[in-house]
Amino acid sequence: MNLQMIGCSHQDAAVEFRERISFSGDQLVQALDDFRDRFPAAEIVLLSTCNRLELYASSNDESSGLDRDAVATFLAEQRHLSPDEVIDRMIYRIGPEAVEHLFTVAASLDSMVLGEAQILSQVKQAYDLACTSGSVGPLTHAVFQAANRTAKRVQQETSIHRRRVSVPSVAVGEVVPEVFDSLSDKHVLICGAGEMSEETLPYLKQAGATQITIINRSAERADALAARFDVATAPWTSLNEKLIEADLLIGTTSAADPIIDAARFASIEGKRYGRVLLVLDLAVPRDFDPKLGTFSNVYLYQIDDLKAACERNRREREKEYPKAQQIIAEETEKLILAINHRSTGPVIQRLRNHAEEIKREELRRLQNKLQQLNVDDAVLNEIDKSFGRLTNKLLHPPLASVRDDAAEGHQRGLVEALRHLFKLGD
Repeated sequence: MNLQMIGCSHQDAAVEFRERISFSGDQLVQALDDFRDRFPAAEIVLLSTCNRLELYASSNDESSGLDRDAVATFLAEQRHLSPDEVIDRMIYRIGPEAVEHLFTVAASLDSMVLGEAQILSQVKQAYDLACTSGSVGPLTHAVFQAANRTAKRVQQETSIHRRRVSVPSVAVGEVVPEVFDSLSDKHVLICGAGEMSEETLPYLKQAGATQITIINRSAERADALAARFDVATAPWTSLNEKLIEADLLIGTTSAADPIIDAARFASIEGKRYGRVLLVLDLAVPRDFDPKLGTFSNVYLYQIDDLKAACERNRREREKEYPKAQQIIAEETEKLILAINHRSTGPVIQRLRNHAEEIKREELRRLQNKLQQLNVDDAVLNEIDKSFGRLTNKLLHPPLASVRDDAAEGHQRGLVEALRHLFKLGD
């Protein structure tokens, strides 16, 4: 197992350094090409996100010189840094520790928000890009495919990914289903065009909302945000009109005072003809008068209600962390065993073939002599079986030791010893 990883993330490097070491899409492709040019026999996958940069590499060619200094120097040259700066600011993992780290990242246990789903897709994209560029090989194939399986196990066997911990995700993912079966036929009105609106829109889209309107005092900002998500806008002066047709009202503005008070809503309530209105107030200060919750058929959720739900979910996620860690430990051990056993297979097969050739040669010589003495065929068959049993008994102890050594990570180097003792080649 000669996989190695060098990288950094929000856990151990400042954003200024992460910005300098990160790669854009085109730069990633070029870096993979450059790495293969420098290390033709090596494998590489390069993961670059806003929060982390990690290079996974491996080579079976001992003469390639692919070690910590080599990968650090490569990264430094790519991003115009000094090798010492890269080594000082980036963590380095090798062998099982590199595998366990990747599994932890893919399962979102190392993310800024524990359990966020985006990182697994980013790991897949990094692996797919490396496949497309021809940069992966047997080991990186096995490791990244196992990382995907491990992340899926964590998703299925723990509730880490089912516990939403951001205000918009709780609002849309947990509160909305309590009121509406679907958003596909509902009118959604978002007041505000800032960061909270931007964060909320993807969740609304995922929930099936198709009739979304953004209303904002700055029409320019509203238009820019609406264009990104392919939704509609309306002038701020039409707030009452849009309020009448809305089924879901979301507040995200930075207004100092409520933009809709009880008197304003009372003036249009009759035109809604008793339709249910779900109000999600995500703004601080609040966008909607708390008295809106006293109107019949109005369900008001304010930011403090949603934050409390986020905190409960965060605590529940943390309870599942040890279980997720155990899954990662199991999958890491399973992969290491599989890789170690796989590496012994060719050597064991060559030894068996070598022993079989010697057995057949000696058996042929003996049978020729015995046939001249008119020995019965049944006796010859019994001798053949005896030679086979003898060969198997002689091979069993060394092969069992090799398999045990593989299970322990080849600590005693018995595979290499077997190659040299019996001259089995590489």
